[in-house]
Amino acid sequence: MVSLPFGSQVIRKKNHMNDVKTILIIEDDVFVTDIYKTRLSQEGYRVITAGNGEEGIMKIKNDLPDMILLDIVMPKMDGMEALKLIKRNNDYKDIPVMLLTNLSQKEDVDQGLALGAVDYIIKSHFTPSEVVEKIKLNLDKK
Repeated sequence: MVSLPFGSQVIRKKNHMNDVKTILIIEDDVFVTDIYKTRLSQEGYRVITAGNGEEGIMKIKNDLPDMILLDIVMPKMDGMEALKLIKRNNDYKDIPVMLLTNLSQKEDVDQGLALGAVDYIIKSHFTPSEVVEKIKLNLDKK
């Protein structure tokens, strides 16, 4: 297991531009990342990206997002492990995390939701526009 610095020295760069919401996309597929980054930017969100769970945890520490889109199958640290770390940390546990993955087994869905994800989205079942609507709904609940 990778041990990452998850201490109280969080750098908070939250909402530089008035009330612009920041979305962190943690996804190893550059094509998927680009699609969602473009779509979310068009909707007025500030988007930051990470290519794996380990990098994503570091990005959270340095630039606290309002929401996280998290893939599950990734190198270095998978999404389930990253989700566990996020939800165990008092500084990050209230950030809504939406799992965005190709895994569609009921066990994966149940595990992701049990670990604290607010939604479990199977990539092939939703268009980017539908995912953006789900993001808006979950940010409104926050």
